[in-house]
Amino acid sequence: MIRAIAIDDEPLALKVIENFCAGIGFINLEKSFSKANEAAVYLKQYPADLLFLDINMPVINGIDLYKNIKQDAMVIFTTVHLEYAIEGFNLNAIDYLIKPYTEERFLQAVNKANEFYSFRNTLSDQNRNIFVRADYSLIKIIVSNILFIEGFDDYLKIHLLDQKPVVARMTMKGILEKLSSKEFIRIHRSFIVPLSRVEQVRGKLVFIAGHQLSLSNSYENAFFEAFGK
Repeated sequence: MIRAIAIDDEPLALKVIENFCAGIGFINLEKSFSKANEAAVYLKQYPADLLFLDINMPVINGIDLYKNIKQDAMVIFTTVHLEYAIEGFNLNAIDYLIKPYTEERFLQAVNKANEFYSFRNTLSDQNRNIFVRADYSLIKIIVSNILFIEGFDDYLKIHLLDQKPVVARMTMKGILEKLSSKEFIRIHRSFIVPLSRVEQVRGKLVFIAGHQLSLSNSYENAFFEAFGK
């Protein structure tokens, strides 16, 4: 299921997208926004797979918004302005819908997104290793063996299943960029966990393989949103 959000300052345009998505089984339109800044705040906490994004909006246009979000989301631009098409495709947009568009044209665009989504996930499944620098060497880490990642001032300790932890000189942000945001989530300024390894959550503690990890207030909502899915 592709998690999508729609962003357009025209309520009628949002309604069209909502109605078209309602008849498509592989799209879950989670939210619609008429204000780009509110959408940007939401995306920081709840990443999406696909954005339906109007270009000509007040305060910040859709192209600038897409450039500024820190995630690898697919985008289908929607606009009445054909002149933005080249810049949209330079950003590797899935498609570019000129308003008003038909349901058939909309379906063509989302089918492209679904094909790309399936291809990317297949590619991701085949690439299950990451490399980190530790002890003056490049170390291969099997992603499925990661129990959790512990962050310190200027290095990380990667705790692994049935292996000694690997200590790497790397930031929390740097390691998150190497990992899937659908599988790994930050629960504390000092901890990143794979959702599949979480055995129990009790109060402000997350239990993984006999370890009790703190869940901080600032990451709590995002964690429970992802864990619930």
